Amino acid sequence: MDGFRRVTAQKEFGTMVRTIWSCVLAVTSGVGVMVSMLSPSHVEASCGSVSCFVVIGSQQQVPMKGLLTINAIYNFTPMEAPPGEGGRIPFANQGARTLTLANLDVNRIETTTRTATLDMNYGLTDRLGIQVAIPYKHVESDAQIPGVATVPYSERGLGDIRMTLKYNVLPTLRSMIVVGVGVDFPTGSYGRFAQGTSLAESTLQIGRGNFGIVPMMYQTYELIPHRVNQFASVSYRHTFKNSDGYKFGDEVNASLGLNVIPLESTPWLVLTQQFNFRWMQNDAMDAALFQVSPGGLPSLLDPTIRFRAVPTTGSTYVAYSPGVMFNVFNYASVYFIAQIPIHRDFNGNLEQQISYIFGMTKSFQLFGGAS
Repeated sequence: MDGFRRVTAQKEFGTMVRTIWSCVLAVTSGVGVMVSMLSPSHVEASCGSVSCFVVIGSQQQVPMKGLLTINAIYNFTPMEAPPGEGGRIPFANQGARTLTLANLDVNRIETTTRTATLDMNYGLTDRLGIQVAIPYKHVESDAQIPGVATVPYSERGLGDIRMTLKYNVLPTLRSMIVVGVGVDFPTGSYGRFAQGTSLAESTLQIGRGNFGIVPMMYQTYELIPHRVNQFASVSYRHTFKNSDGYKFGDEVNASLGLNVIPLESTPWLVLTQQFNFRWMQNDAMDAALFQVSPGGLPSLLDPTIRFRAVPTTGSTYVAYSPGVMFNVFNYASVYFIAQIPIHRDFNGNLEQQISYIFGMTKSFQLFGGAS
């Protein structure tokens, strides 16, 4: 989204990173994130794990040599089960290696994901760049299941850090095509407990518990120089099965949109319009299979521990995301984007509601750049 201009400033690198990171932690210190529901026998219902995803532009591009672009991003993503659906979400206990199919009366299940991310994007050369995204998560849950006392869950901490190497394969004055490969490092905790010695289920953990690979491609073209900019982005995430035998489903994201400066007299104002598509494969886990019904104990259906798809995970989601960005006194850019669902197929699981992104972008000219 910053393809219309480049802001540079001289500042000492270490001090700047510490300052931005302190701001990110301060923003999230009082806020709660990622949420799900609790169920009988101290096992959580598998609620899926999604987040607000849009194209910022300054994240996907390759900065010029020596230019460091910082994004401080805050995501707010509420989720809730559709009426009559939440009661069939299964209970996935990766610690005990059990998957319990559910059939319960549920009044309400809600999940809210709040994530603050420090995103650093640096140009190693004019065409080769490296990006590091450091998320901070805070997880809460809320569910109302008749006959079962609601046990609240709340956790926070550093999530899985993503490092991406990117290359601008086709740079011109009006366009660029960037390809890259990212790696998700399992820095987020995967050993949090819901209560007592009962592990929180995998979708409630701060991290995914193993490495992931994320190839990506980004394209942008100025349809009208310095006024209208078209962009597209696609990425794919594959996370390997972790030590608890749980594998998060593969994920495909694709976006298409426009950035527009509406008036020549207002170059500090940019309007963004984009459509976002996400497809997520079912999660799977090594588990024996049980069935639970209202008022009854879980009954064993299959004692064999095998790699099973987790029912009601996996989804298809399409959203329209309008937003606005302001260039503040040529010092930094701030932006606000809303993600409005227009198609949701969450397989009976919690559905993503209207989501929001707030952020700030600032660039710094570091060593090796032009004076």
